[in-house]
Amino acid sequence: MSRIVGVGLDLIEVDRIRKILESHPERFVVRVFTPEERRYCAPRARAAESYAGRFALKEAVMKVLGTGWGQGVRFRDIEAVKLPSGAVEAALHGRAAEVARDLGIQKVHVTITHVGGMAAAMAVGEGE
Repeated sequence: MSRIVGVGLDLIEVDRIRKILESHPERFVVRVFTPEERRYCAPRARAAESYAGRFALKEAVMKVLGTGWGQGVRFRDIEAVKLPSGAVEAALHGRAAEVARDLGIQKVHVTITHVGGMAAAMAVGEGE
């Protein structure tokens, strides 16, 4: 029987990400996003919105893991993967995958939304 191991929610202003992209674009995107996430977000007409949603997803997953930015989990250890259906799933790498395994998390369900200049993401860690 499955059980919920953790829940995370994050909300961020798209303008906050837009300002970071304007002032420190390369440093920010390379530190926070995987190459595949950058390939998806950068060419989009609303790139700041796409980056903000993925940033919120990373924060929400860190809350599921109970690590925040600590315990060696890096932003790039959590990747938003766009599926052919249009849905997004979280792929965990490195230390994030280790922490999830230690917690008994087998799958992290995620969703992202954008509205009114805000981006939000929710994550639910599921285990046995």
